[in-house]
Amino acid sequence: MHPKALLDACAELVQLTLKFDHPADAVVSRYFRDHRSLGPRERATLAETVYTVLRKKLLFDHFAPSGSGPRERRLAILGFHGPRDFLKSALTDQEKNWLDQCDGIQPADLMERHRHNLPEWLVQPLKDQLAGEFWPLVDALSQSAPLDLRVNALNDKRGEVQKELAQAGIPSAPTPYSPWGLRVEGKPPLAKLDAFTRGAIEVQDEGSQLLALLLDAKRGEMVVDFCAGAGGKTLAIGAGMRNTGRLYALDTSAHRLDALKPRLARSGLSNVHPAAIAHERDERIKRLAGKIDRVLVDAPCSGLGTLRRNPDLKWRQSPKSVEELVAKQTAILQSAARLLKPGGRLVYATCSVLPQENEGIAEAFSAANREFIALPVGEILTGLKVQGAAGLCRGGEGEALYLRLWPHRHATDGFFAAAWTRS
Repeated sequence: MHPKALLDACAELVQLTLKFDHPADAVVSRYFRDHRSLGPRERATLAETVYTVLRKKLLFDHFAPSGSGPRERRLAILGFHGPRDFLKSALTDQEKNWLDQCDGIQPADLMERHRHNLPEWLVQPLKDQLAGEFWPLVDALSQSAPLDLRVNALNDKRGEVQKELAQAGIPSAPTPYSPWGLRVEGKPPLAKLDAFTRGAIEVQDEGSQLLALLLDAKRGEMVVDFCAGAGGKTLAIGAGMRNTGRLYALDTSAHRLDALKPRLARSGLSNVHPAAIAHERDERIKRLAGKIDRVLVDAPCSGLGTLRRNPDLKWRQSPKSVEELVAKQTAILQSAARLLKPGGRLVYATCSVLPQENEGIAEAFSAANREFIALPVGEILTGLKVQGAAGLCRGGEGEALYLRLWPHRHATDGFFAAAWTRS
């Protein structure tokens, strides 16, 4: 594609994305469906340009007024993903001079808000938790997330799949914490690989894999994935159960559960039973009350631990939306807890970095439900032979009570998890 045409397409997609009517990944996917003539390189340039604009929106909004032409074009120029000489061949002399001036500005000369590119309401909660690690987190969030794969332990071994990927020209390395994970460089096409089509691998962040590991579902048990979504953790749990027992994948969105069907078919699992529910007090839940050995509640959340993948979330969430989510999380956890039988394990998790969605929910639940005894997550993961388990956790009184993953510390998405057993 000619540089001018590609830049015009980038500007168009930036304009569509910044309406924030829909998640950025959905907007990008829709654009690609509507422009099927785009090749892999053009798609990569378009997607990465949009995500760079989202990551650095405050900085680019600061630079943009000094440029010329439509705002979306100026933002696309600043975020353009590709060689500078290729980009400049599409620019006017005035635009080239402006871009050079922007490139020449040193980060140290910028205001703090133009360096961290975060909404102000989010900055202080992160600083309060991280102190001197705030800027390392900012640096991590400004990067793309690595591509993590989970090897289907039901039928395949990680080392053998790693060799298979290498033969296909895709180098990978074992993830440091998850025993099922492989981390891949770049974004290679996976869908046509035999390892993918036969269900040997699934794309899944290492942190998400650890949530399934933490549940530690056993052969023959009755298990519920309460907010299953598209079923990534469901599949990991089912493989850990060795395709025995009964695993319910529940969600209020039938559309999300539909996305589980092809993945489930590839996985070889027959112990998974997807079911759409109307709400957390659905009759199906009442019928299962007190009968379940393990319950995972990966609750709907702000998603602010996934900003490397979904940078638009920091502009689409707000204190009010978080407040509404906290009420929903409280209700969902309380309802899911009713499923657990005595001696069972309940795990609550989010991909948020905000204490009110994490420790706040867990501590309030423990206070209101004395029959649920908090389990030190660090001890569970150590017992499961997870390397460096204590470094993945934090909690009260020196205990490794909660799982707390951070992009800058662990190279995963931001995750939280708490666990209880019912007395």
